[in-house]
Amino acid sequence: MYKLTILVGALEDYQRFDRHWPKFLAAAEKMPGLLLEVTSRVDRVVYGEQAVHLVHELHFDSLKTAADAMGSPEGEVAGQILQTITGGKVTLLLADHTEDTLPNIRKHASGPPTDRA
Repeated sequence: MYKLTILVGALEDYQRFDRHWPKFLAAAEKMPGLLLEVTSRVDRVVYGEQAVHLVHELHFDSLKTAADAMGSPEGEVAGQILQTITGGKVTLLLADHTEDTLPNIRKHASGPPTDRA
């Protein structure tokens, strides 16, 4: 699975952004091949310098599907809205996305044997 991760940076007018965010969502949800959408509003930065207001993820089955969706008319409209409502204070990342279940993680939690003296 591939995801397009959108990082919305520090904005001058958060209320304006929040008023117009549903317009972006409506446009993005029309992108072909979209499988899942996740939004996270950032309460605080625990470590690091980058101020992020919001993280939004759009999941697709492959890199090609994600790229095609971004280049589609629906993707272009969503991108234009995003640029407008963020004033360009946005970062887009494409990433290969994998998940693991907690039971599987716990099964391997002890890790490989190590030499400890």
